[in-house]
Amino acid sequence: MISETAWWVSVFTISEAMIGYPISLIALNKIMHKTNNKNIDYEPTVTLMIVAHNEEKVIKEKLDNAISLNYPKEKYSILVASDFSTDSTNTIVERYIEDHPNYNIRLHKSAKHMGKTNAQNEAQKYVKSEILVMTDANSIFEKDAIKELVSSFSADNIAYVSGQLIYLNTKNNKTAKSEGFYWKLDLLCREIESNIQTITAGNGAIYACRNKSYLDIKPIECHDSKFPLIFALQGNRAIYNKKAIAYEKAGEVDSDEFKRKTRMNREILKNILPSLQILNIKKYRWFSYFYFGHRTCRYLLWIMHLLAFIFNIKLFKKSKFWKFTMVLQTAFYGTALWGWKKKNPNRVVKIITYYCMTVLAQWIAVYKIITGQSKPVWEKAESTR
Repeated sequence: MISETAWWVSVFTISEAMIGYPISLIALNKIMHKTNNKNIDYEPTVTLMIVAHNEEKVIKEKLDNAISLNYPKEKYSILVASDFSTDSTNTIVERYIEDHPNYNIRLHKSAKHMGKTNAQNEAQKYVKSEILVMTDANSIFEKDAIKELVSSFSADNIAYVSGQLIYLNTKNNKTAKSEGFYWKLDLLCREIESNIQTITAGNGAIYACRNKSYLDIKPIECHDSKFPLIFALQGNRAIYNKKAIAYEKAGEVDSDEFKRKTRMNREILKNILPSLQILNIKKYRWFSYFYFGHRTCRYLLWIMHLLAFIFNIKLFKKSKFWKFTMVLQTAFYGTALWGWKKKNPNRVVKIITYYCMTVLAQWIAVYKIITGQSKPVWEKAESTR
């Protein structure tokens, strides 16, 4: 009985994370029909913070993009937060500042390589604007991206706005296509969460917060997962504006995407349930359900897949049903392994392989946390540049 219960709990958690939760949100959206207001006349002072570590390949293009954006020049400044760059990134930025004296561009150089979040914490101390927009060096904004982000701060309780990241290479590259499929589903969930109450995670390529609401967090943590949670627990809102658009390349090789997903999960054990307050449905309403379905269940995939397999082995001889589920699981993992080795072009095989790679990345992240190898710095994926 215990084995059966454990198996069903594991399967429910996996199903809720990948199927049940998105379906429930789509149903909620049809019932509630909520949308967020925007204030197109709101034009506060804005600082665009570009975080870079050894980004000599893309930093000039990023700066060209930054000065071309549609926002009042007198209310707009650019701050490059260089995380101890050792290539020519700083030189390129300094030369760019000299060549563009009519733009308010500054460079902050971190004295040590301590990761993106530390660079943001340091550079934010020099920000005086009302709104702080943050982005990566390899992300290219659409012309009205900042105006869209800013317009979403239509109420005092909106503390954070995340834009939409679109991957440029999902049509021609199989690895990028798999990430694009997953990402579109995730963005749909964020849009509905945002319309109903608040999102559970943001996106490091394009997001903004009120400068007065900015909080220093630990270098190993990231704004993507931490800020929406902090603001939700404060009773404020973090929302998503799909018209604030940035473009990036997704990882084009499995090894790059695997490293990225491992890095993204470097705080996975804490993020399963970072605060017991989340369980207070009466106080936090839909956010409690959103976090459980979108975050807790997903952060448990690594252990739930293992438990489902182990308990299925124990139950194998009990009935044909358990033999059938064992065959299904074995075939699923076998397909993933085959797809990984053969680089099979079949879309279904690729999605299964990509999903299992995601779960394996969680396992690697857990191992690094337990062994003390999890760090706030990482090597960027070259195929995304």
